[in-house]
Amino acid sequence: MVNESGLRRDVRALVARSWDPNLSLREWRTILVDSGWAVPSWPERWHGRGLPAWADGIVRDELRACGAVWSVPSGLAGPTILEQGPDDVRERFLRPLLTGEEVWCQLFSEPSAGSDLAGLTSTAILDGDEWVVNGQKVWNTSAHHADFGMLLARTDWDVPKHEGLTYFALPMHQPGVEVRPLRQMNFHSSFNEVFMTDARIPRAWVVGAPNRGWTAALATLAHERSFSILGRTDTRGVTEGRALAELRVEAAESAKVYSWYPQRAGRADLAIPHAHEVGRGADPVVRQEIARLVSLQRIGQWTAERATAARRLGRPPGPEGSIGKLALSTLARQAHRVHTMLAGAHGLLAGNDDGAPFGGIVAEILISTPAQSIAGGTDEVQRNILGEKALGLPKEPDAFRGVAYRDARAR
Repeated sequence: MVNESGLRRDVRALVARSWDPNLSLREWRTILVDSGWAVPSWPERWHGRGLPAWADGIVRDELRACGAVWSVPSGLAGPTILEQGPDDVRERFLRPLLTGEEVWCQLFSEPSAGSDLAGLTSTAILDGDEWVVNGQKVWNTSAHHADFGMLLARTDWDVPKHEGLTYFALPMHQPGVEVRPLRQMNFHSSFNEVFMTDARIPRAWVVGAPNRGWTAALATLAHERSFSILGRTDTRGVTEGRALAELRVEAAESAKVYSWYPQRAGRADLAIPHAHEVGRGADPVVRQEIARLVSLQRIGQWTAERATAARRLGRPPGPEGSIGKLALSTLARQAHRVHTMLAGAHGLLAGNDDGAPFGGIVAEILISTPAQSIAGGTDEVQRNILGEKALGLPKEPDAFRGVAYRDARAR
């Protein structure tokens, strides 16, 4: 039986015998992985200790309380590979992923396959001991510095579209892969488009099984919505030294592509200061809209806490992910409404423009919030998931259900 006090005692013992602030970040991560403390809830065979899911948070907090670094870059690839396998893929990829030796990106969406992800047309054809990949992906965060991509590609055109997909580990550093940054209208460049021309993947580097990629992709998307992947690096109380310095550099580099995400979420925290700045803090209409905004924010926080609690109990990602995603979209739209009401035409002034509210942040909010309802699955997709998976409602009508994708596209 695992108990919290014993768990904390074991972590303190690890720190006492192994932690040195002058270790490199990779050296310290290697110690954590080798000892099973990097991901204690994972099975022992796969670098964990087989502990309950709640142990992860206890270990993280205790490491920081002892002045040691906690930072395990498992991202979305780690939980997906752990869950879907097979063993040779787990053996090859999980360890370097956890130590930070290999960085991953996600290669799902295409120019003509976003919400209808299963309609993608990038192809992978088996050629001896390798898969040959051709196609284009878009909206790929961190593809410009990733070592591997979580690639979803079509491997069979003669079955219904969801059944002919395969999930691959694509090596990004090869002549057949070209990454081009995308410039956004909010002046950031967080995403890329990726072109694959006769790119090669070893035959065995399939996550899950050939033509079963949709199942693996759903696992990734569930983790993406589960509130358990994206989190800030917390270095409070950590002892100064080489490991912490390297972590700060790594975190700062990673944060660059996410620097506009608070604006995408609407910056509800700026609503009250904004109202006071323009002298409308006593306006009853403004106060009513801000009250609605704060209420939506609290509801979203409670949903996120409920999801976190479920994960600590070892439950797989559930409908709270889609509920939370919809809540964030609703919050962003309400924040957009409040800032528009307060700023008026001045909300269009950006950057260093004279009179730009909050140094142009409001302008960035207004052009960034629409992305909240799109990224990670549109609001419409989330409602379908909740209706069909959680509430048991009938599926949407689909004239091509059960039809080979080759024939469906021809029609």
